[in-house]
Amino acid sequence: MNRYFNTSGPNRPHEHYTLMRPDLIALGKDLVSRERYFTIWAPRQTGKSTYFLMLKAELEKEGYEVVWMNIENYLGATLEGLLRQLRFEFSRKGLKVPVFKTFNDFVFFIQNLKKGKYVFIVDEVEGLNPKLFGQFLHSIRNLYHNRDKHPLKSVILVGVSNIVGVVEDHASPFNIADNINIPFFTNTETAELLQQHEVETGQLFEPKVKAKISEITANQPGLVNGFAYELVKRNEAKATITFEDYVEVEDWYVRKAIDKNIANIVNKAKKYRSFVESLLFIELKVPFVIDRPAIKALYTNGLIDDDEDGYVIFKVPLYKKRLYHTFYPYLNGEKNRIRQELWIPDYFDADGSLNFQKLIDNYKAYVNRRGFRYFREKDPTDPKRKRYLSLKEAALVYSFEAYIQAFLQEVGGRSYLEPHAGLGRIDLFLFIREKVYILEFKIYGGPSKFEKGKRQLAYYCRKEGLKKGVYVVFVANHIRLPKAIQEAVDEMIDEIAVTTYLIKYDEEKDF
Repeated sequence: MNRYFNTSGPNRPHEHYTLMRPDLIALGKDLVSRERYFTIWAPRQTGKSTYFLMLKAELEKEGYEVVWMNIENYLGATLEGLLRQLRFEFSRKGLKVPVFKTFNDFVFFIQNLKKGKYVFIVDEVEGLNPKLFGQFLHSIRNLYHNRDKHPLKSVILVGVSNIVGVVEDHASPFNIADNINIPFFTNTETAELLQQHEVETGQLFEPKVKAKISEITANQPGLVNGFAYELVKRNEAKATITFEDYVEVEDWYVRKAIDKNIANIVNKAKKYRSFVESLLFIELKVPFVIDRPAIKALYTNGLIDDDEDGYVIFKVPLYKKRLYHTFYPYLNGEKNRIRQELWIPDYFDADGSLNFQKLIDNYKAYVNRRGFRYFREKDPTDPKRKRYLSLKEAALVYSFEAYIQAFLQEVGGRSYLEPHAGLGRIDLFLFIREKVYILEFKIYGGPSKFEKGKRQLAYYCRKEGLKKGVYVVFVANHIRLPKAIQEAVDEMIDEIAVTTYLIKYDEEKDF
């Protein structure tokens, strides 16, 4: 049977394409050999289970007896139930295990083992009943301090959040020096994983497909495998998987995929919608402080991270794109209103190119009449229907995209939304009458951000082999712009023609 890309549970190298990550395995083996008790933690879908099972296999080759216990669903566990499970897991190693009535009984049992060397892995440790957590850690602490007198040489706690701070509260042996963080793949590792499929089946991925998988997933192991699996499943008969095939799968992930990890991201983001939308559209420089509830929840679930300067950034562009579509107000009826007012011949020059000046002018006329309030989602729990779920700033961007999408429907064009890791910055590719255009749109955040946005757009145009880019920036009326920032300015930036359009809005009148 051919191996395949795994999308559920830990990898089994004989069955799934697998990266062995020998350096990480060596790190775990070294900690065990030094009889350290340590933690393994990372957000979901990063390969923790695959890692510790491979570590388990390597330790068993060296004569360790590895006891593994999953306590994901133990939030309501009683002491009796937890101890019963402990007894069961150790008895599976052929040991004669007495009934445990207290944690001291468990400690006494370990201290009286005469032979062997044992490693105890506790998976999904956050799932343990908080009332038992402290007692459990104190028992492990007692065993740690006497580990030269009994055969339990290492205990490994595995979780999706950084549990170092939690366990430190209980004066445990687990400290910041003894923690393994499971990183995402590198670009090279993702390419290596995809190459395993190419070598074993002869089916190839276009180079651009490999690059896009790395970009959109940020090399998150679960998403890399998921994308590759879908691409292969949908294109089994093709010798080469193309970029067009990739776009279909990405569109499925963004609009249709029912995936528990993506659903978890969306649900968490909805709880902190204002914060997430501010990151999406306002590009706020928010210090990354793990004790803030929104930051901790979104970081634990893999949506955000901190950059090299200690500020919050989006980590995975796919999640960012999914959230953009999740919050977008599709059912407000404005697209039909827009389409009714479009006279398509006005929007094209004699050579068939799209006239962006005309497009922007008509968009401005539309929002001058309608404002932006129709692109804010109202809170259905508010009986007076005056409270909104979405930010004003989000409505600016949503209105512009709605106008573009209505236009594309009329001309038979299509679009591709390109989010990037980090904050803000959304590129929109337009495919109209066999021509490609790139737009970047954002909300004005000051002169330096304004200039940086133009350079980013020029870079991306050059990367995509285009000579022109359109830069659309929303600016509140009360902002006094420097003279150097002018409307409809054409500039050459790194040999790319960048046209800038400023769209003014009034925070009071337009909303």
